[in-house]
Amino acid sequence: MGRTALILGIGNMLWADEGFGVRCVEDLAATLQFGPEVTVLDGGTQGLYLLPFLEAADIMVVFDAVDYGLPAGTLKVVEGQDVPAFMGAKKMSLHQTGFQDVIATATLMGYCPEEVVLIGVQPVELEDYGGSLRPAVAAQVAPAIAIARDWLAARGIHAVPGRTHSIDLADPALRRDVYEGERPSQTLACRSGDARFFPAD
Repeated sequence: MGRTALILGIGNMLWADEGFGVRCVEDLAATLQFGPEVTVLDGGTQGLYLLPFLEAADIMVVFDAVDYGLPAGTLKVVEGQDVPAFMGAKKMSLHQTGFQDVIATATLMGYCPEEVVLIGVQPVELEDYGGSLRPAVAAQVAPAIAIARDWLAARGIHAVPGRTHSIDLADPALRRDVYEGERPSQTLACRSGDARFFPAD
């Protein structure tokens, strides 16, 4: 029997470029068809709830927005033992701390995937509640997917053009085209948090 793979996007689509990982798995599932040995998962910010998926996988691809300290919009690939270090070097959000815990726990329990690759992008903007991916980050979604496809192919897991059905992706109502197209104007929607909790001027 061949190896099983987990393709995981993590992050929070509500905060602009934080949604990079989620949008990568969304687009990957919409454009590439993998076999049943591959699980495509929108991991969001679920943290330790992701452990069963890691346990079931032999190899894993992770998409995320990562503060590498590089120019905004830069794509960087990290593999193996370096992945946890980069996930936690400069934390941008709680989900990265949570995913470090996931990897550490899986490793201690002896079922972390044997090969892991992190395909990350340096974000442009995070402080935009309900915001879209910035153009420089959105432009890296397709290259990131191509890297994942080739990385998996080198390990015997191949895709063809098509779609991968997954019950572990976000609801279609949250797809990027719908989410961005239906966003209220700046005069109608607060961009930096919930206006109900801001003091009046």
